[in-house]
Amino acid sequence: MDYDLIVRTEALDIGIADGLIGATAPGGTLAGSATEECDAGELTALPGGVDVHVHCNEPGRTEWEGFATASAALAAGGFTAFFDMPLNAMPATTDVAAFDRKLAHATEASRLDFALWGGLVPGNLPELEPLHRRGVVGFKAFMCETGIQDFRPVDDATLRDGMREIAALGSILAVHAENDAITGSLTAAARARGRTDARAYLQSRPPIVELEAIGRAIALAADTGCRLHIVHVSTANGVELVQAARHRGVDVSWETTPHHLAFTGEDVERIGVLAKCTPVMHDAANRDRLWAHVAGDPDAIVASDHSPAPASLKPEGDFFAAWGGISGAQSTRGVLLQGVADGRLALDAALAVTGANPARRFGLGSKGVIAPGRDADLALVDLDARWALGTAELRYRHAHSPFVGTPLRGAVRHLLARGRWLIRDGEPRPGHHGRLLVPGPPAAGA
Repeated sequence: MDYDLIVRTEALDIGIADGLIGATAPGGTLAGSATEECDAGELTALPGGVDVHVHCNEPGRTEWEGFATASAALAAGGFTAFFDMPLNAMPATTDVAAFDRKLAHATEASRLDFALWGGLVPGNLPELEPLHRRGVVGFKAFMCETGIQDFRPVDDATLRDGMREIAALGSILAVHAENDAITGSLTAAARARGRTDARAYLQSRPPIVELEAIGRAIALAADTGCRLHIVHVSTANGVELVQAARHRGVDVSWETTPHHLAFTGEDVERIGVLAKCTPVMHDAANRDRLWAHVAGDPDAIVASDHSPAPASLKPEGDFFAAWGGISGAQSTRGVLLQGVADGRLALDAALAVTGANPARRFGLGSKGVIAPGRDADLALVDLDARWALGTAELRYRHAHSPFVGTPLRGAVRHLLARGRWLIRDGEPRPGHHGRLLVPGPPAAGA
C-alpha cells in the first residue's frame, strides 16, 4: 500500500493516507512506500488528546483569548481536538445565530478540530432543537452564578425542562454543579467580617456545595432520562456519587481537571489569584483520592477547563473579586504523565482519560486512539523528558498560568492532526485549520 506518510518508532510503524491511519505494524515491519517518512526513533506515539472543556472566548472577548492562541497552546500540550464552551464568548452560544458566528471564527482561526457546546439558560428552550440540528456536541448549564451577565444560571425548573428536551433530542447536558445559595451565604458572611483573602474564599465553597448540586442534577437526570456530564468535579466524594448513580443505571459521566490533580488549597494560598477557580481545590487527601479515581475508573475524563483572562482581571487583594478561571490547556498531559512517573496511574489510563474516553462518551468515533480508519492524530513524545513550564513557552494570549514552574513530564517533539504536521522537531508549523466535529455513534473498539 502507498501512504502519504509513514511514522516509525522502535515499537510501532504507522502508515497514514488521506489524513487517516491506514495501517499499523510492529516497528520496522510496515510494508509499502510513502511520499514522506518520519523516523521517530525512541519517541512514543500517543493518540492526539481530546479536551472537552475549553473557553476560547471568541467572538466578543478575544482580548481574553481566541481560537488561534488557545488551539496553539493545546497543540503544544499534545492535543489535536477540543470542545469550546458556550461562554465566555459574546454572544454566548445559546441560539443558532450565535452558533453560526462562532463557527465562522473557529473555522478561520483554530489550528485543531473542534466541537462547540450549546448553552442551556433561562428562556432558550425553543433554541435547543435548532442548535442540536446545527451540530452542537451537547449543552452546558450552570447551577450557580457564572461570573458574567450574558450567560445566566438555571433554576431547577429550567434545568428539569431542559433535561427533558435534551433527552428527547438524544443529546447530553453538562452541568457546573455548585449550590449557589450556600456559596452566596458564606461569601456574604466572609465579607461582613472583612475577609477577602484566599483562605476565606476557599472556605466559602466547602465540599457540600458541590456534593448537594451533583446529587440534585443526578436526581433530575434519572427523572428525565437525560444523559448527564458533571464538569470539573473537585471532590472524590463527588466522583463517588456519579459512580454510584451509574451503577444504578443513570447515564452520567464526570471529568476532573489537571489543576485539581496538581494543586491543593494550600497551593492556592501560595500561588494567589492565578490559581483561583470554581470549584476550588481542597486538601491533599482529597487530591490523592481524585488521582485514584482517574487511575481506576474506566470512564474517567480529564479536561483542562481552560478559562483565561487578562492579568487586569486577576488583581491581588480581594480574592472574591478576581476572575475565577485558570489558564491550563497547555499542561494537562504534562501533569498526567508526571503522575505516571510518580506511580499514580498507568500510561494507558493517562491516555484514555484524555483520548479514548472523551471520544467514546461524546460520539467522536474518529478520535482518541491509534487504529486503522481513525484520524491520523498523533503526538510523538519524549516520555522521559522532565521539565517545568516557563512563561516564555506559553502559547496563550496572556502569558500567565499557575502551572508555570510546576514539574511536568513528556515533551511533545512532533504533532500530526489528520496527517498534517502541526509541530515538527518542537517547532509549530503554520497552515492547518480545524474543522467542526459533530457527534455520532461511538466507534467500535478502542
